[in-house]
Amino acid sequence: MTAPARHAFSRRTIIASLTGLVAFVALCAWSSPAAADFRLCNNTSSRVGIALGYKDNEGWITEGWWNVSSNSCETLLKGTLVARYYYIYAVDYDRGGEWSGQAFMCSRDKEFTIKGTEDCLARGFDRTGFFEVDTGEQRAWTVQLTESSEQNPKRTPGLPGMPNSPGATQPGALPGTAPGNPK
Repeated sequence: MTAPARHAFSRRTIIASLTGLVAFVALCAWSSPAAADFRLCNNTSSRVGIALGYKDNEGWITEGWWNVSSNSCETLLKGTLVARYYYIYAVDYDRGGEWSGQAFMCSRDKEFTIKGTEDCLARGFDRTGFFEVDTGEQRAWTVQLTESSEQNPKRTPGLPGMPNSPGATQPGALPGTAPGNPK
């Protein structure tokens, strides 16, 4: 008669396995899902100022200013994106110039949050041309701001979804500007 088979696992092996399992479960519970943010990366050699426009459940909002250092990124909005189209206006602090477009929204020189895009001047704000960013309804998006020599100039007429699409009360683009290109 043979002796009963002994289990190959020792008490130490079982404790080590359980400890590993507990650590794995804790890591999974504490890890957060991938960030779903709207970010802008300044891939230029200059410091830039950023203003952002977007439509939420309550209407159009413009906000500014984010100061983004050369070759760095900044999260402009945290969380899952609420709109498909976002609008950017950027100023090159070091070399002058701007990135602008054909969607006119309200802004000002100092920090701001402005509701609505109508009657900017009458309400005491500047009327500024923002360029459109189509996120394709993604949950997260990053805009890459680059030097003008790296851009492909592209002019687009007013598009559906833009606050100043054809037939809107505010007129078209500033001469000499194109989306994503410094002037």
